[in-house]
Amino acid sequence: MLELSLPVLLMLFLAAALAGWVDAVVGGGGLLLVPALLLGLPQHAPAYALGTNKATAIAGTSFAAVTYARRHPVDVRLALRFGALACVSSAVGASFATAVSKEVLQPLIMVLLLAVALFVVLRPSFGTQDSGRVASRRRSALALLVVGAGVGFYDGLLGPGTGTFLIIAFVGLLHMTMLSASATAKVVNVGTNLGALVAFSFHGTVLWQLAAGMAVFNIAGSWAGAQMALRRGSGFVRVVLLVVVAALVSRLAYDQWWA
Repeated sequence: MLELSLPVLLMLFLAAALAGWVDAVVGGGGLLLVPALLLGLPQHAPAYALGTNKATAIAGTSFAAVTYARRHPVDVRLALRFGALACVSSAVGASFATAVSKEVLQPLIMVLLLAVALFVVLRPSFGTQDSGRVASRRRSALALLVVGAGVGFYDGLLGPGTGTFLIIAFVGLLHMTMLSASATAKVVNVGTNLGALVAFSFHGTVLWQLAAGMAVFNIAGSWAGAQMALRRGSGFVRVVLLVVVAALVSRLAYDQWWA
């Protein structure tokens, strides 16, 4: 039985709610939840924070995916196809999570995130309007490879910013609006969370009782975030995207050079 003090539990529950809100709007809730779990569970190995994060996040992500699907058109067949591949690749990534050096990967991720932020800033209309363009088969295949295999593997391996990468890929490769990309990303993110969760469960690094309590708050945050994104539209999602990218880069830089 995991014993935690009331202040630690309240901190973890609040982090779960905030992470759910961020995830529902633009992804990146792991930026809040994983550090909170590492802080609240100093007696456990980092793998327990990663595994418990996945068990918590999958509840809120699933709820957000249903909320988006009810209020905004989502190509369910496309999302499920991407999600199925992402589920498998995420499980593979989680299996490699303890074998890959983060000191090598984190600088590469920071460069990619900064490139994403610069691109979005220099193209103010990126993803805010429906271009009416239909992606070619080649672009669709590329998107499946990048999203299903690449981003899925990354989510299992590290995790923070997965939703952000999904949205950028869907907007850039499939010509979706930010809102449509965010809605589709939720379905795919369920797959990545599921794949990683299976792998972490296999290794016994999920604190199920704690995750169950945090999941309730994560769902509440996801509901609020999805409602706000649907009400305010793609422009709002774009602003939150830039804020989350800045926070992700700052967090990764801190982990790389100062932690």
